[in-house]
Amino acid sequence: MADFDCIVIGGGPGGLAAAYGLHERGLKVAVVEKDLWGGTCPNRGCDPKKILMAAVEAQGRSEALQGHGLTGVPQIDWSSLMATKRAYTEKIPTGTQGGLQSAGIANYHGEASFEADGHLTVGNTQLSATNFIIATGQAPRIPNITGQEWLRTSNDFLDLDTLPADITLMGAGYVGIELAAIANAAGSQVHLIHHSDRPLRGFDGELVTALLKRLMVDGIDVQLDTDITAVTPADDQYQVTTASGKTWTTGLVFATAGRLPVTAGLHLERVNVTTTAHGIQVNDHLQTTNPRVFALGDVVDRPQPKLTPVAGFEGRYLTQTLAKKDQPAITYPVIPAVVYGKTQLAQLGVTPATATQQPETYAVSDLDLTSWYSYRRIQDADARIKVVTERSTQRIVGATMLSSEAEQLINYLDFVIQNQLTPTDIDQAILAYPTLASDLTYFG
Repeated sequence: MADFDCIVIGGGPGGLAAAYGLHERGLKVAVVEKDLWGGTCPNRGCDPKKILMAAVEAQGRSEALQGHGLTGVPQIDWSSLMATKRAYTEKIPTGTQGGLQSAGIANYHGEASFEADGHLTVGNTQLSATNFIIATGQAPRIPNITGQEWLRTSNDFLDLDTLPADITLMGAGYVGIELAAIANAAGSQVHLIHHSDRPLRGFDGELVTALLKRLMVDGIDVQLDTDITAVTPADDQYQVTTASGKTWTTGLVFATAGRLPVTAGLHLERVNVTTTAHGIQVNDHLQTTNPRVFALGDVVDRPQPKLTPVAGFEGRYLTQTLAKKDQPAITYPVIPAVVYGKTQLAQLGVTPATATQQPETYAVSDLDLTSWYSYRRIQDADARIKVVTERSTQRIVGATMLSSEAEQLINYLDFVIQNQLTPTDIDQAILAYPTLASDLTYFG
């Protein structure tokens, strides 16, 4: 039986951050992965999605500048775009495993399962360790409806050889909205269906409404407060039926309503690790109810957004915790969240809703940016930001933004908030002008 100081279950960004960090500190480490080495983000998530989104964003910029210096909107070549994506993703698994092997970190490919004696079984191999880290992430959730076997997931969308002329997306969260933007830009008629009247509940309601209006202007059929109850084959397509009896025919139906923690098969009950419907329970040291088992990333039940950078942050934290004793509890920095597309929605820090509930502490500035030079020059018709400042210090502590430039500006504001910069601090910097960064002097 092979024995290790720590076994990491899950070869994604978070698990790898922990594995490499512990290995560099002299611990004997093994990583177990049952699917693709590298995890969801580089194989079937944020990285391939952003490769596809690059063409979408370029098309959106061109559309906005029609009549303002450009003539003709470029069309997306799906097969060429998919080939570009695959040229990246196809190298990830072998590259990731090769990196572990080059570093001298033991790696096992197969499904991991805990035994009652605390050992771990991977195929026919038994492993033991002083500590374990579970970093198995999440997988797409398939809703329990009639015809659920016909549903595809985001994994399938991101590897389509051919994009159908008509598609339906069940769920208007991050994934649904982003896939809708990609398919719409590539020429597909998109039906974006959401079960309630309020998608993206973690974001500012007014800006979510503005984003949905933009999607509808772009030609996306957005249906809120609508439940799909059945999907049935109809020749070479599918018929979609809603609770109200409405029906339509579509090329493919994708389940984009949430993800579930990947814990099945681990037999966590055998080692007394408590789970909920939202994932594995941990304390403020990412320790489960079994003191020898830790968990990080999307598989954890915690309030922080389930994002790749958060998993990496937790992996680095566990490197310190397991390599040294008496480490402090984990403290998260501000975490930006972005919904990508031609028009992006981004949020960071104290939300406008929270600030409105505490008017003695915070002030909210709701700014229409469409006339600002940075957005006027690119004809951004939707640019708007809500900036939250702390009254006692005048420091920016939060922001929510809608714009084709939201992903960039939210990262600049992340730096400002994380470093607790005051308006005076920002004014003391000389920034390249005219740029998004130079606009920071106007938000204080």
